[in-house]
Amino acid sequence: MKKLIGLFLLLFIYNISFSQELLSTVQVNAQQLAGSNQQAFKTLEKSLKDFINNTSWTGKKLQNFEKIKSNFAIVLMSKDGNRYGGNIVIQAVRPVYNSNYESPLLNLQDTNFAFEYVENENLIFNDRQFSGKNLIDVISYYVYLILGYDADSFQSMGGTPWFSKAQQIAQNAQNRGFDGWEQIGGKSPRSRGILINQLTGPNLSQLRSIYYTYHRAGLDNLYNQDQTQAKKVIYDALLQLKTYENSFQQNYALNLFLEVKSDEIFNIFNSNNNGGIVLNDLKQMMMTFAPKFNDKWNKWK
Repeated sequence: MKKLIGLFLLLFIYNISFSQELLSTVQVNAQQLAGSNQQAFKTLEKSLKDFINNTSWTGKKLQNFEKIKSNFAIVLMSKDGNRYGGNIVIQAVRPVYNSNYESPLLNLQDTNFAFEYVENENLIFNDRQFSGKNLIDVISYYVYLILGYDADSFQSMGGTPWFSKAQQIAQNAQNRGFDGWEQIGGKSPRSRGILINQLTGPNLSQLRSIYYTYHRAGLDNLYNQDQTQAKKVIYDALLQLKTYENSFQQNYALNLFLEVKSDEIFNIFNSNNNGGIVLNDLKQMMMTFAPKFNDKWNKWK
């Protein structure tokens, strides 16, 4: 009996020390649903947090400091029986070596979010078929998207297995009565289906290669005493985005990268210590590709 108790305690300690791959917070805001049972949404919030943080998405067991920090924020705006509609914001960050800085991996608002939910129902994920209710499908899709972006930032094309998982979820959800999964056309050119098809397609291999170089050879060396080489690596990597100059307006994945990274890219070069880098070419490209941030790019000297 003592041996069994000892084994139980050992397993208990192990499960505390080593959890799954994400360290996520979840918020569900249902204030716009007047008269609804708010406790049901607190239950949903906790269920989603447990689901995201305790599911084994990749089969790896990680310590807390190794897990990916993320946040899922859901705002519910409509209710029809057990069907809810609203939007969801997904954010994730990645640590940068030799610093306390965390680089944004994803910061995305999905406005085509609808699902069915009954309080206290079990949230069970099956990557081989659509759930029928869309909640777990959308959440799981974005979990794998986060895992893919994170892996791509540490290893060239390292996110392929996880992007493939997200693509399978998107394919399972096609024509199931929920918006946001369209691979072409649809209500929005920024659907989940379009994004994952771009990320897994051959035309985006260059962007993903740039993404890896930007993070591993650039950002992860930016906090060395001499930043010159790291800045040059980032500068050269970003200029390779010119590959997409004829298609950038239809390139959701590229536009998302520039939106997520705009502040970071601006801050890297908003300095008098750029190691002799002449920013004009990069400035002109950024003003073309991401004109809504021209107030930033115009500040570069």
